[in-house]
Amino acid sequence: MTTDAAYEHCRQVARASGSSFYAGMRLLASDRRAALFAIYALARRIDDIADGELSAGDKVAALERTRAELAQIDDSTDPVLVAVADAARRFPIPLGAFGDLVDGAELDVRGTSYETFAELERYCRCVAGSIGRLSLGVFDCSDRELGAPLADDLGVGLQIGNILRDVGEDLANGRVYLPREDLERFEQQLELVVAFEAQRGLEWLQRGLELVPLLDRRSTAAVLAMAGKYRVLLTRIADEPSIVLRGRLSLRRWEKGLVIARSLAGVGA
Repeated sequence: MTTDAAYEHCRQVARASGSSFYAGMRLLASDRRAALFAIYALARRIDDIADGELSAGDKVAALERTRAELAQIDDSTDPVLVAVADAARRFPIPLGAFGDLVDGAELDVRGTSYETFAELERYCRCVAGSIGRLSLGVFDCSDRELGAPLADDLGVGLQIGNILRDVGEDLANGRVYLPREDLERFEQQLELVVAFEAQRGLEWLQRGLELVPLLDRRSTAAVLAMAGKYRVLLTRIADEPSIVLRGRLSLRRWEKGLVIARSLAGVGA
Protein backbone atom coordinates (compact mmCIF):
# COMPACT_ATOMS: atom_id res chain seq x y z
CA MET A 1 0.00 0.00 0.00
CA THR A 2 1.60 3.26 -1.13
CA THR A 3 1.04 6.41 0.88
CA ASP A 4 -0.70 8.01 -2.10
CA ALA A 5 -3.15 5.10 -2.26
CA ALA A 6 -3.64 5.27 1.51
CA TYR A 7 -4.47 8.97 1.35
CA GLU A 8 -6.86 8.40 -1.54
CA HIS A 9 -8.64 5.72 0.48
CA CYS A 10 -9.06 8.19 3.35
CA ARG A 11 -10.38 10.86 0.97
CA GLN A 12 -13.00 8.42 -0.27
CA VAL A 13 -13.99 7.55 3.30
CA ALA A 14 -14.43 11.24 4.13
CA ARG A 15 -16.40 11.92 0.98
CA ALA A 16 -18.67 8.88 1.36
CA SER A 17 -19.48 9.77 4.96
CA GLY A 18 -21.63 12.72 3.93
CA SER A 19 -20.16 14.70 6.82
CA SER A 20 -20.75 18.42 6.78
CA PHE A 21 -17.05 18.73 7.68
CA TYR A 22 -16.01 17.47 4.23
CA ALA A 23 -16.60 20.85 2.59
CA GLY A 24 -14.51 22.57 5.26
CA MET A 25 -11.66 20.08 4.91
CA ARG A 26 -11.53 20.69 1.18
CA LEU A 27 -10.64 24.34 1.77
CA LEU A 28 -7.15 23.41 2.97
CA ALA A 29 -4.02 23.16 0.82
CA SER A 30 -3.66 19.70 -0.73
CA ASP A 31 -1.09 18.27 1.71
CA ARG A 32 -2.94 19.51 4.79
CA ARG A 33 -6.27 18.43 3.29
CA ALA A 34 -4.94 14.89 2.78
CA ALA A 35 -3.69 14.78 6.37
CA LEU A 36 -7.06 15.90 7.71
CA PHE A 37 -8.86 13.30 5.59
CA ALA A 38 -6.63 10.69 7.22
CA ILE A 39 -7.48 11.94 10.72
CA TYR A 40 -11.17 11.97 9.82
CA ALA A 41 -11.05 8.41 8.43
CA LEU A 42 -9.56 7.01 11.64
CA ALA A 43 -11.93 9.03 13.82
CA ARG A 44 -14.83 7.75 11.70
CA ARG A 45 -13.66 4.18 12.21
CA ILE A 46 -13.56 4.61 15.98
CA ASP A 47 -17.00 6.25 15.98
CA ASP A 48 -18.46 3.50 13.78
CA ILE A 49 -17.26 0.85 16.21
CA ALA A 50 -19.08 2.57 19.07
CA ASP A 51 -22.25 3.08 17.01
CA GLY A 52 -22.22 -0.27 15.20
CA GLU A 53 -24.18 -3.51 15.57
CA LEU A 54 -21.64 -5.46 17.65
CA SER A 55 -22.37 -6.43 21.23
CA ALA A 56 -21.04 -4.11 23.90
CA GLY A 57 -18.30 -6.59 24.77
CA ASP A 58 -17.21 -6.95 21.14
CA LYS A 59 -17.21 -3.17 20.73
CA VAL A 60 -14.91 -2.72 23.71
CA ALA A 61 -12.63 -5.43 22.32
CA ALA A 62 -12.56 -3.74 18.91
CA LEU A 63 -11.73 -0.40 20.51
CA GLU A 64 -8.89 -2.02 22.47
CA ARG A 65 -7.54 -3.50 19.24
CA THR A 66 -7.62 -0.05 17.71
CA ARG A 67 -5.71 1.30 20.71
CA ALA A 68 -3.09 -1.44 20.26
CA GLU A 69 -2.84 -0.72 16.52
CA LEU A 70 -2.21 2.94 17.28
CA ALA A 71 0.69 1.96 19.50
CA GLN A 72 2.27 0.15 16.52
CA ILE A 73 1.10 2.58 13.84
CA ASP A 74 4.46 2.85 12.06
CA ASP A 75 4.39 -0.89 11.32
CA SER A 76 0.81 -1.00 10.03
CA THR A 77 -0.26 -1.88 6.48
CA ASP A 78 -3.83 -0.70 7.07
CA PRO A 79 -4.46 2.16 4.60
CA VAL A 80 -5.98 4.50 7.19
CA LEU A 81 -3.16 3.93 9.67
CA VAL A 82 -0.56 4.24 6.91
CA ALA A 83 -1.97 7.65 5.98
CA VAL A 84 -2.24 8.81 9.60
CA ALA A 85 1.34 7.73 10.32
CA ASP A 86 2.64 9.57 7.27
CA ALA A 87 0.62 12.68 8.16
CA ALA A 88 2.11 12.64 11.66
CA ARG A 89 5.58 12.62 10.16
CA ARG A 90 4.72 15.66 8.04
CA PHE A 91 2.83 17.68 10.64
CA PRO A 92 2.87 18.03 14.47
CA ILE A 93 -0.21 15.87 14.97
CA PRO A 94 -0.63 14.71 18.61
CA LEU A 95 -1.43 11.06 17.94
CA GLY A 96 -2.09 10.50 21.65
CA ALA A 97 -5.36 12.39 21.18
CA PHE A 98 -6.71 9.32 19.37
CA GLY A 99 -6.45 7.55 22.73
CA ASP A 100 -8.80 10.16 24.19
CA LEU A 101 -11.18 9.51 21.31
CA VAL A 102 -11.15 5.78 22.08
CA ASP A 103 -11.83 6.60 25.75
CA GLY A 104 -14.88 8.63 24.70
CA ALA A 105 -16.11 5.84 22.43
CA GLU A 106 -15.88 3.42 25.35
CA LEU A 107 -18.00 5.78 27.46
CA ASP A 108 -20.64 5.64 24.72
CA VAL A 109 -20.51 1.85 24.54
CA ARG A 110 -21.04 1.61 28.28
CA GLY A 111 -23.98 4.02 28.10
CA THR A 112 -22.42 6.37 30.61
CA SER A 113 -24.69 9.08 31.98
CA TYR A 114 -23.48 12.38 33.38
CA GLU A 115 -24.34 13.77 36.78
CA THR A 116 -22.70 17.15 36.24
CA PHE A 117 -21.63 19.32 33.36
CA ALA A 118 -18.03 18.82 34.45
CA GLU A 119 -18.45 15.10 33.70
CA LEU A 120 -20.07 15.86 30.35
CA GLU A 121 -17.29 18.32 29.54
CA ARG A 122 -14.72 15.55 30.07
CA TYR A 123 -16.65 13.35 27.63
CA CYS A 124 -16.85 16.19 25.09
CA ARG A 125 -13.11 16.77 25.36
CA CYS A 126 -12.54 13.06 24.68
CA VAL A 127 -14.75 12.73 21.61
CA ALA A 128 -14.48 16.21 20.09
CA GLY A 129 -11.77 18.18 21.84
CA SER A 130 -9.44 15.41 20.70
CA ILE A 131 -10.45 16.09 17.09
CA GLY A 132 -9.78 19.79 17.63
CA ARG A 133 -6.27 19.05 18.87
CA LEU A 134 -5.60 16.58 16.06
CA SER A 135 -6.84 19.06 13.47
CA LEU A 136 -4.75 21.84 14.95
CA GLY A 137 -1.70 19.72 14.21
CA VAL A 138 -2.60 19.94 10.53
CA PHE A 139 -3.48 23.63 10.48
CA ASP A 140 -0.89 26.36 9.93
CA CYS A 141 -0.89 27.92 13.41
CA SER A 142 1.36 30.69 14.72
CA ASP A 143 1.22 29.58 18.38
CA ARG A 144 0.35 25.92 18.98
CA GLU A 145 0.75 26.13 22.75
CA LEU A 146 -1.87 28.87 22.91
CA GLY A 147 -3.99 27.25 20.22
CA ALA A 148 -4.30 23.75 21.71
CA PRO A 149 -6.71 24.60 24.58
CA LEU A 150 -8.75 26.79 22.23
CA ALA A 151 -9.07 23.92 19.74
CA ASP A 152 -10.16 21.74 22.64
CA ASP A 153 -12.79 24.30 23.71
CA LEU A 154 -14.04 24.54 20.15
CA GLY A 155 -14.50 20.78 20.15
CA VAL A 156 -16.57 20.98 23.34
CA GLY A 157 -18.86 23.54 21.68
CA LEU A 158 -19.26 21.37 18.60
CA GLN A 159 -20.07 18.29 20.67
CA ILE A 160 -22.71 20.13 22.67
CA GLY A 161 -24.24 20.96 19.29
CA ASN A 162 -24.15 17.27 18.32
CA ILE A 163 -25.76 16.24 21.59
CA LEU A 164 -28.59 18.77 21.28
CA ARG A 165 -29.16 18.07 17.59
CA ASP A 166 -29.73 14.38 18.41
CA VAL A 167 -31.41 14.80 21.79
CA GLY A 168 -34.84 13.68 20.58
CA GLU A 169 -33.50 10.48 18.99
CA ASP A 170 -31.33 9.73 22.00
CA LEU A 171 -34.21 10.17 24.44
CA ALA A 172 -36.36 7.84 22.33
CA ASN A 173 -33.58 5.25 22.59
CA GLY A 174 -33.23 5.71 26.32
CA ARG A 175 -29.90 7.57 26.05
CA VAL A 176 -29.47 10.77 28.06
CA TYR A 177 -26.40 12.98 27.67
CA LEU A 178 -27.90 16.03 29.38
CA PRO A 179 -26.37 16.52 32.84
CA ARG A 180 -28.62 15.33 35.64
CA GLU A 181 -27.86 18.48 37.67
CA ASP A 182 -29.34 20.62 34.88
CA LEU A 183 -32.40 18.41 34.49
CA GLU A 184 -33.01 18.81 38.22
CA ARG A 185 -32.31 22.56 38.14
CA PHE A 186 -35.05 23.04 35.54
CA GLU A 187 -37.35 20.43 37.10
CA GLN A 188 -37.13 18.09 34.10
CA GLN A 189 -38.56 20.71 31.73
CA LEU A 190 -36.67 19.59 28.65
CA GLU A 191 -37.19 22.72 26.57
CA LEU A 192 -35.63 24.85 29.28
CA VAL A 193 -32.71 22.46 29.66
CA VAL A 194 -32.13 22.34 25.90
CA ALA A 195 -32.22 26.14 25.62
CA PHE A 196 -29.79 26.46 28.51
CA GLU A 197 -27.35 23.93 27.02
CA ALA A 198 -27.59 25.58 23.59
CA GLN A 199 -26.56 28.90 25.06
CA ARG A 200 -23.74 27.14 26.89
CA GLY A 201 -22.64 25.55 23.63
CA LEU A 202 -22.57 28.94 21.91
CA GLU A 203 -20.34 30.28 24.67
CA TRP A 204 -17.90 27.39 24.27
CA LEU A 205 -17.96 27.85 20.52
CA GLN A 206 -17.23 31.55 20.82
CA ARG A 207 -14.34 30.89 23.17
CA GLY A 208 -12.92 28.24 20.86
CA LEU A 209 -13.10 30.55 17.87
CA GLU A 210 -10.46 32.72 19.52
CA LEU A 211 -8.22 30.21 17.76
CA VAL A 212 -8.94 31.86 14.40
CA PRO A 213 -6.46 34.79 14.67
CA LEU A 214 -3.68 32.23 15.16
CA LEU A 215 -4.39 30.47 11.86
CA ASP A 216 -3.47 31.14 8.25
CA ARG A 217 -6.18 32.07 5.73
CA ARG A 218 -6.98 28.56 4.51
CA SER A 219 -7.03 27.05 7.98
CA THR A 220 -9.28 29.89 9.11
CA ALA A 221 -11.69 29.18 6.27
CA ALA A 222 -11.77 25.48 7.16
CA VAL A 223 -12.43 26.15 10.85
CA LEU A 224 -15.16 28.71 10.12
CA ALA A 225 -16.82 26.31 7.69
CA MET A 226 -16.83 23.51 10.26
CA ALA A 227 -17.85 25.66 13.21
CA GLY A 228 -20.27 27.88 11.30
CA LYS A 229 -22.80 25.10 10.88
CA TYR A 230 -22.89 24.52 14.62
CA ARG A 231 -23.28 28.18 15.42
CA VAL A 232 -26.35 28.28 13.20
CA LEU A 233 -27.73 25.07 14.72
CA LEU A 234 -27.11 26.16 18.31
CA THR A 235 -28.65 29.58 17.69
CA ARG A 236 -31.79 27.99 16.24
CA ILE A 237 -32.00 25.56 19.15
CA ALA A 238 -31.55 28.34 21.72
CA ASP A 239 -34.35 30.31 20.04
CA GLU A 240 -36.69 27.33 19.59
CA PRO A 241 -35.62 24.41 21.83
CA SER A 242 -38.68 22.31 21.03
CA ILE A 243 -37.43 21.87 17.48
CA VAL A 244 -34.96 19.15 18.49
CA LEU A 245 -37.60 17.29 20.47
CA ARG A 246 -39.56 16.82 17.24
CA GLY A 247 -36.72 15.26 15.26
CA ARG A 248 -33.11 15.57 14.18
CA LEU A 249 -32.24 19.11 13.16
CA SER A 250 -30.16 19.88 10.09
CA LEU A 251 -29.21 22.98 8.16
CA ARG A 252 -31.20 24.10 5.15
CA ARG A 253 -29.32 24.07 1.84
CA TRP A 254 -29.11 27.86 1.67
CA GLU A 255 -27.77 27.96 5.23
CA LYS A 256 -24.99 25.54 4.30
CA GLY A 257 -24.10 27.69 1.30
CA LEU A 258 -24.05 30.83 3.43
CA VAL A 259 -21.74 29.21 5.99
CA ILE A 260 -19.25 28.23 3.26
CA ALA A 261 -19.43 31.67 1.64
CA ARG A 262 -18.80 33.42 4.94
CA SER A 263 -15.94 31.08 5.80
CA LEU A 264 -14.24 31.83 2.48
CA ALA A 265 -14.58 35.51 3.28
CA GLY A 266 -13.07 34.94 6.72
CA VAL A 267 -16.25 35.97 8.49
CA GLY A 268 -17.73 34.03 11.40
CA ALA A 269 -21.26 32.70 10.91
